[in-house]
Amino acid sequence: MDFQKLLAYQKSYDLAMQIFEISKQFPKEEVYSLTDQVRRSSRSVTVNIAEAYRKRKYIKHFINKLTDADAENSETSVWLDFAISCSYITETEVEKLKKLSIEVGKLLNYMMNHPDKFGVST
Repeated sequence: MDFQKLLAYQKSYDLAMQIFEISKQFPKEEVYSLTDQVRRSSRSVTVNIAEAYRKRKYIKHFINKLTDADAENSETSVWLDFAISCSYITETEVEKLKKLSIEVGKLLNYMMNHPDKFGVST
């Protein structure tokens, strides 16, 4: 199996792409702050999942990268809070994105708690 087949990877990739599309409507003055940050953190979740999978030979490295992914997922949620507070996105939009973010967090938690199911020698 390759990392692209992991459900956590697929859902985090989907979340990052949804955030990319929705952040296109953010004001120009936010391009180097909120827009850039929310895009980076959401993409970083997916990248860290891929890195974790490639480091699955060593349980500590695997869990470390998944912990990084989880932290980036939380950061993304905070940036979405700022976007809603600044009235850049609607409550409906943020609820949809946060629901997917929570789902990704649960999948990451499952992976950290069951590394043996992902080819990690325990």
